[in-house]
Amino acid sequence: YEVEVRETKLGPEEITRDLPNVSEEELKNLDDNGIVRIGAEVKPGDILVGKVTPKGERELTPEERLIYAIFSEKAKDVRDTSKRVPPGVTGVVVDVVVLSRRKDDPLSIKVTREKKLEAERRAEAARKQVREKLKEKIKELLVGEKLKKSLRAREGRILKRQGEKIDSELFEKFHPIKINFDEDIIEDAKKLELVRALLKEAQELERKIMDRMNMEIEQIERGDELPPGVLQLVKVYVAQKRKLQVGDKLSGRHGNKGVVAKITPQEDMPFLDDGTPVDVVLNPLGVPSRMNVGQILETILGWAGKEKGVYYACPVFEGFSPEQISKELKSAGLPEDGKVRIRDGKSGEYLDFPVTVGYMYIMKLVHMVEDKVHARAIGPYSLITQQPVGGKAHFGGQRFGEMEVWALEAYGAAYTLQEMLTYKSDDIKGRNELYAAIIKGKEPPEPGIPASFDVLLKHLRGLGLDVELETEE
Repeated sequence: YEVEVRETKLGPEEITRDLPNVSEEELKNLDDNGIVRIGAEVKPGDILVGKVTPKGERELTPEERLIYAIFSEKAKDVRDTSKRVPPGVTGVVVDVVVLSRRKDDPLSIKVTREKKLEAERRAEAARKQVREKLKEKIKELLVGEKLKKSLRAREGRILKRQGEKIDSELFEKFHPIKINFDEDIIEDAKKLELVRALLKEAQELERKIMDRMNMEIEQIERGDELPPGVLQLVKVYVAQKRKLQVGDKLSGRHGNKGVVAKITPQEDMPFLDDGTPVDVVLNPLGVPSRMNVGQILETILGWAGKEKGVYYACPVFEGFSPEQISKELKSAGLPEDGKVRIRDGKSGEYLDFPVTVGYMYIMKLVHMVEDKVHARAIGPYSLITQQPVGGKAHFGGQRFGEMEVWALEAYGAAYTLQEMLTYKSDDIKGRNELYAAIIKGKEPPEPGIPASFDVLLKHLRGLGLDVELETEE
């Protein structure tokens, strides 16, 4: 979930924990800056990022804005525009990313400091890894070698005398980087060359690591590239664990996608003669009209492969022919057509006809029913048409379209139709009065004229056609 902090005409918005008319209970998962902490369990309506937007009758003069900027005094009049968890989402906050253009507010300073430390920590870990690897490789090359000359440290003191053997203890005490390998200390010149090359490579790698760290830190200090008018951008990631449920979308490799219609206990699934229950039952009607026979060939060849412990590759134009598949099935001791009699999971009786059984690759697609389910009572209306907006993301309504209107007309359901076209849609006056009537317990008012009718009249007037309702008066 993303939250943008913008510059408004009345001054900048602000991310804060200090929200008007919000209980301490609602703020319990927010940190000092007003951003939800990582690891918090959130449910619909919980605050993810506390944000206030200045609201005022008038615009501030440049002087007042300067005063506010200097003393960072909160505009007295603010409204709560916090980002909350949308309906139907529960989960755990797994990550928070703060991007900001300004670098002088407390939140940005804290985030910058944390990012710098993280970059330094990563670089240090990478350097350590390079040095460990170097030590291991040089150990392998030099342990047990006899010294031709004394082995010295870089600063000059002698570590091992001439004639002694190099042991692994030496490298535990002194890292190879601190040892001077410039002189010919052993007989084997090739090994020595290799050691020098390794040292050079390690130093080059370390230099690259430090360069990358410095670039990262420079980027952090420079601030993030944000769209115009946006001062800060906070991203909050919420993770959910979900099990497969009715309405989730599954698919094979042949465009044979579908929705889970029923989940049954294993003991109620149809089973083979040896008692093996099947995992998934697919509707055979998904094959004839779509003509994706590949899924059937995959299923039965998959069973043959499983029985024989073999993998098959089926390139596009050189796959198995049905005859070859039958041959493979036969050699695996399975029926040639890939069909077997299976028993009903509840009664144990055989099903009427043999059924194709086998192994198929099935994947779960990202279209899960939990993300699609949506309901609305009263919500936002479109600015121009004044009709309810559409789509779950906008908390929209269900469109009662042309065809649905015909259905109500055919039934003669006049009152239902009337409220679909007025109160529940774009009759602004009517819906406000209806709300008032329900609150006061009065009779509902007569519906008014839908706003879209006015839009139609305006269009006609734009064409030079004046439309008026003439009554007998």
